[in-house]
Amino acid sequence: WMFYALDARRRRLALANLTIAFPVRSPRERRAIARATYTNVGRHLLDLIKLGSMPRDRLMSLVEFEGADTVEQAYARGRGVIFYSGHFGFWELQAMAHAYRFEPMAVVFRTLDNPRLDALLERMRTRGGTRAIYRQGAIRRLLRELAAKRGVGMLIDQHIHDSSAVYVDFFNRPAATTSAIALLALRTGAPVVPLFSLPLAGGRYRMVYEPAVEPPRTEGPEAVREFTARCTDVLERYVRRYPQLWLWMHRRWRDTKSTVD
Repeated sequence: WMFYALDARRRRLALANLTIAFPVRSPRERRAIARATYTNVGRHLLDLIKLGSMPRDRLMSLVEFEGADTVEQAYARGRGVIFYSGHFGFWELQAMAHAYRFEPMAVVFRTLDNPRLDALLERMRTRGGTRAIYRQGAIRRLLRELAAKRGVGMLIDQHIHDSSAVYVDFFNRPAATTSAIALLALRTGAPVVPLFSLPLAGGRYRMVYEPAVEPPRTEGPEAVREFTARCTDVLERYVRRYPQLWLWMHRRWRDTKSTVD
């Protein structure tokens, strides 16, 4: 609540994004969602510190899993598995809990500007054997992981600046979105499984694995765009259902371009 009151720039951005996403909601409702978003981020940061040093058995006693059969069936196909999510719920928990319940995955992370904080966060993120992949050269490393029949993970809800972006609708407005998931899935045949971590009462969490996203029947650039749109639609459905759990302080919509050459 304090940061909501003091962080005027990001608060304005969050409210602007909420106006785009929920134009028929009242300003009072949008302010309530924004405040709840800050509360969720605060809990996220505090729980990350707590869980980062918590014994495995204690951590897993706080997590329940929904859709575990989806994960087992996806691995059984023998092509590796692509897991994806967004800055939603308690996203930092996902790879850690997944490693303990199933097997470690390789996850694409962004390097933080502060080297000490980055090193601390990487130690927490790689608990349980999770492998960190950073963006430079990420595609080749992800292909190697999938070829070895292992799982990989990434977030898909940040604005992409380069030519690899495809523009798909997110809350009825075009947003530059990573094409990496679609490209990897179409090239390797790996199933694509949406993954979300929901906070529960009493300091508990629910890991939800949605059914694998069906690949399109088209080919070429249109297949990449359609596959990306299908993945984004699942994320949007969760954000609409639990708007307070998404990171509204990010500049998701930066222009109105609807296609890329």
